[in-house]
Amino acid sequence: MSNFSKEDIRAAVAAGVLNEQQAVGLLTLAQERLGIRDHLMDEDEPFEFFKGFSEIFVTVGLWLLLSGVIGLGAVLKGGVGIGVLGMVLTWVFALYFTKKRRMNLPSMSLAAGFGVFLAGTVLSIFAMGDELTGYHVIIMAGIGMVGMLIYYRAFKLPFTMFVFGIFGLIMVYAIMGMQGAKFSIFDFPDGLFDLGNNSGFAIGSLIFGFAAFALGIWFDTKDPHRISRYSATGFWLHILAAPAIVNTIALTLVNSGGTQGYLLTALLLFVVTILSLVIDRRSFLTAGIGYFALLIPWMTPQYASGETGMVFTLLILGALITALGTWWVQIRSWLMRLLPDFPFKDRFPPYIRGQND
Repeated sequence: MSNFSKEDIRAAVAAGVLNEQQAVGLLTLAQERLGIRDHLMDEDEPFEFFKGFSEIFVTVGLWLLLSGVIGLGAVLKGGVGIGVLGMVLTWVFALYFTKKRRMNLPSMSLAAGFGVFLAGTVLSIFAMGDELTGYHVIIMAGIGMVGMLIYYRAFKLPFTMFVFGIFGLIMVYAIMGMQGAKFSIFDFPDGLFDLGNNSGFAIGSLIFGFAAFALGIWFDTKDPHRISRYSATGFWLHILAAPAIVNTIALTLVNSGGTQGYLLTALLLFVVTILSLVIDRRSFLTAGIGYFALLIPWMTPQYASGETGMVFTLLILGALITALGTWWVQIRSWLMRLLPDFPFKDRFPPYIRGQND
C-alpha cells in the first residue's frame, strides 16, 4: 500500500465509491499480504476536526446565522416557531455541507445546532401549558435521543452520537433528580462524581458511563481496522464514557482518604491503562491524568513539597504520558499477546502480523 493509503480508502467510502464492507475487505486483503503491524498508519486512532481554514470560516458564519435565529426567537417570543425554523435550517444546511461537501467542522456544528433547536422546541411546547418539571425534561431528552438517531441515519455523521449521548446524560440526571438527588454547581466535581458525597448523581454518571462505553465498544467491534464511520462514532461515545466512569470511581476512592484510598486509586488507574490499551482508545487514560498527578506526590513524599513537588510531578507525568504515546502500538502488541483469549479479542484493532477478521 505504498501508493494507496487508508486515507484514500476513507475518501472512497465517503464519496460512495466503496461501501464500508468493501473497504474493510480491501484493507484486510492488503494487510494480510504486507503484514498488518508493519503497515498500520502512524495515527492508528484517526480523528479530524477540520480539513482547512475554509471549514472554520464556514462554521463561524453558521454560528452567527444560527445565533441570529435564536435571537430572533427571543425578540419575537416565538420559541416553538423559531425552534422549528432552526431545525429546518440546520437540516437543509446539512444536506449541503455534510452530504455534498463533507465538511467536518460545519457538519458537527449543524448536528449540535439541530439538537439545541430540537430541545428548545420541545421545552417551548411544554412551557406553553405549565411550568417545566422533571418529567418534561425526561421527555425532551427522550425525544432528543430519537431525533439524533434519525439525524445519524440520515447523514451518517459520527459526531451525532455525541449529541445523542448528551441527551442521554440529561435524561439520567433528570431521573436521578426526581429520585431526590440534589446537585449544586458549587459542589462540582464532588457533587457530580463522588459516590459518597451525592450518590444519586454519581450513580447516574456511572450508569450513563457504562451504557456509553458498551455502545462505543459495539461500534468499535464493527470496524476493527478503523477506517469507517463506525470507529469515529465509537470515538465520540468513549469521549463521553471515559470521564463519567473514571472520574466517578477515582474521585470516590481518592476522597475516601488514607493509604487504602490511594492504593485503590492506583489499582484503578492501572486497570484503566490496561483497558485503554486493549480497546486501543486513549480517552480513558486521558480522563485519568489528573489522578495520576495526585498519586505521584503520594508515592514520592520526599519530593512532594512546594514548587519542587509540582515540577517533579510534571516531569514524571509528562515522561509517563509521552512514553505511552510514543510506544503505544508496541506496548499494546505485547499486552494483547500476553492476555489470554477473551470474547471479541479478535474484533479489536489488529496487534500481530497477519492477523485478520
